[in-house]
Amino acid sequence: MAEKFYYGGQAVLEGVMMRGQKNLVTAVRNPGGEITTEVRPLHSLYTSKWRKMPVIRGAIVLIESMILGIQSLIYSANIALKEEEEELSGGLLWLMLLVSLGSSVALFFLAPLFITNLMSSFLESAVLFNLIEGIVRLVIFVIYIKLVTLTPDIKRVFGYHGAEHATINAFEAGVPLELERAAEIKTYSTAHLRCGTSFLLAVMVIAILVFSLIGKPAFAVMFASRIILVPVIAALSYEFTRFSAGHCHNPVVRFLIKPGLALQSLTTRQPDIKQIEVAITALKKTVEMDNPDYIPQKACPECEAAT
Repeated sequence: MAEKFYYGGQAVLEGVMMRGQKNLVTAVRNPGGEITTEVRPLHSLYTSKWRKMPVIRGAIVLIESMILGIQSLIYSANIALKEEEEELSGGLLWLMLLVSLGSSVALFFLAPLFITNLMSSFLESAVLFNLIEGIVRLVIFVIYIKLVTLTPDIKRVFGYHGAEHATINAFEAGVPLELERAAEIKTYSTAHLRCGTSFLLAVMVIAILVFSLIGKPAFAVMFASRIILVPVIAALSYEFTRFSAGHCHNPVVRFLIKPGLALQSLTTRQPDIKQIEVAITALKKTVEMDNPDYIPQKACPECEAAT
């Protein structure tokens, strides 16, 4: 029996991107009010057997999400700003990817290490050092999200983020993907078990456990570990997110995922009908391009209620 496929995506400028089994669909509402779509075939790496292998797939998903996200953001910006579409060269794409990844590592891994190291003389215990560093990392993460929400354009993106979640939740509950059902789909939760926000929170927490295993070696070793172990932490966090989504009926799992679901209140906003329509268009096109006999995995009622 074939493994069921879980749809997901991300919000972009005035639109939503949805990832299918073999294609990527980005739907954007242009300044004229019409919804335009772009279909992009997925690279073979994203659909290969490696993409299904535990742990390894987490690192692939991290790279995949960043590359596909940048491509979709550029497309949406071209449409939303009514500019001519320009194909992004491979070199520029990798440069943007490296800058994005480097900035994230510096802000969420290296900065907490430097801040905690200032208190190193008071933190002789390796466990306590890594715990304080983890708390600093979480504080920086939450402050970063809070500051980002102050930008009007980002608030619009967060509305589309909510539309993406509500549409996927409705689809997984069996609601037909029709524009006429937009008002009904709008009533579904804007929180989702497989959200990237929950994944990032898992990264923050799992990092504490991983770095605690290293202890408190020389600063140079700790510095290197905060860079080298990022793919490992991301892979473990992906496995946790995937496992929790498939076992949300378990009371222990439900307890563990509550913080991630709560944090999504900062990165999603209640969407309007027009935003829901864009998300419906993106997901419907994605599903239509996949197996028409596909049966979606039902969402966890208990976890939906918890949001």
